[in-house]
Amino acid sequence: MKSASYSAILCFIFLLVFEKGGKAQTKQQPFRVIAYYAADTQAIDQFEVGQLTHIIYSFCHLKGNKLNVDDGRDSATIKKLVSLKQNYPRLKILLSLGGWGGCKTCSDVFSTQPAREEFASSVRALADYFGTDGIDLDWEYPTIAGHPGHPYKAEDKEHFTALVQALRASLGNKQEISFAAGGFKKYLEESVDWKKVMAVADYVNLMTYDLVNGATPHTGHHTPLYSTAQQQESADACVNFLDSIGVPKSQLVIGAAFYGRSWTGVEPTQQGLYQPGDFKSFMPYRNFANQVSEAKGFRFYYDSVAHASYAYNAKEKVFATFDDRASIEAKTKYALRKGLGGIMFWELSLDKPADGLLNVISQAVKSVK
Repeated sequence: MKSASYSAILCFIFLLVFEKGGKAQTKQQPFRVIAYYAADTQAIDQFEVGQLTHIIYSFCHLKGNKLNVDDGRDSATIKKLVSLKQNYPRLKILLSLGGWGGCKTCSDVFSTQPAREEFASSVRALADYFGTDGIDLDWEYPTIAGHPGHPYKAEDKEHFTALVQALRASLGNKQEISFAAGGFKKYLEESVDWKKVMAVADYVNLMTYDLVNGATPHTGHHTPLYSTAQQQESADACVNFLDSIGVPKSQLVIGAAFYGRSWTGVEPTQQGLYQPGDFKSFMPYRNFANQVSEAKGFRFYYDSVAHASYAYNAKEKVFATFDDRASIEAKTKYALRKGLGGIMFWELSLDKPADGLLNVISQAVKSVK
């Protein structure tokens, strides 16, 4: 008969190896720097991939009940991304399902267990074929309204939990499972059973951007780090809410935007901040010099409460909100000092190839460590 102390040791070892929900417990993950990537096979060569821990290919879609790579171009890009692991063996390549406008049938498909299992099996088959390292679910959104015309229902919440569980059963513990979460209160409170999902998923990518967007008839910070009196939603608000309900901070990845948004018809009060206006345009960071610059008539400002950057063109009455070097540095250092799981961004090809925002993240990581 084994001694009581020996049995206790075995029990302790078991608890170290397995978490609730059956997900393998691994040593502390390094700080994640995650790039969503939606460009072609050539664009990736412009960037310093060694500064990344993950690239999430965006997007794959549903075809029937299966995850589908849409065409030969997408297939070639995925293969190119996977080939980068030869030089960067710690780099992980994930496939992402959906995106804004890309998950129209998700509510219906994921409503039955057979369909969820067929999807999970297809994810495993693609991972085996391409040599990828996991799946990111970008369903916008379970339970609540997302893209106009896309079905949603209250039962999506439990179906999303069952979907993540089916994926874990199919993929095992070596493949990563993540999902993109809306960075706003309604999603956080209604769309996900956080306790059950985070017992199975590896981490969540918090889309703490587009908090004002093309449907918003006024200006504001689209990707603020902190809340203000006029704008409650922010990266910090997301982190505080999820921390308050018991989600481990090490599983939280905050989002940054490698792009800006602009509004027109904006009066000069508060340099255009929190004023009525009409959405004007999406602006890749790499094009800022041509779209939002002093030469174009803009003056630049930094909100020291929100830790968010913005600009205003008084002559044209145009307001722009964006992440830049200052706000990206603040977000990265915040994530590190809070003990979060990392920082992610949309999207790598929007960056400047040389001395861009990715480089700011890399420098900030080194400075805190």
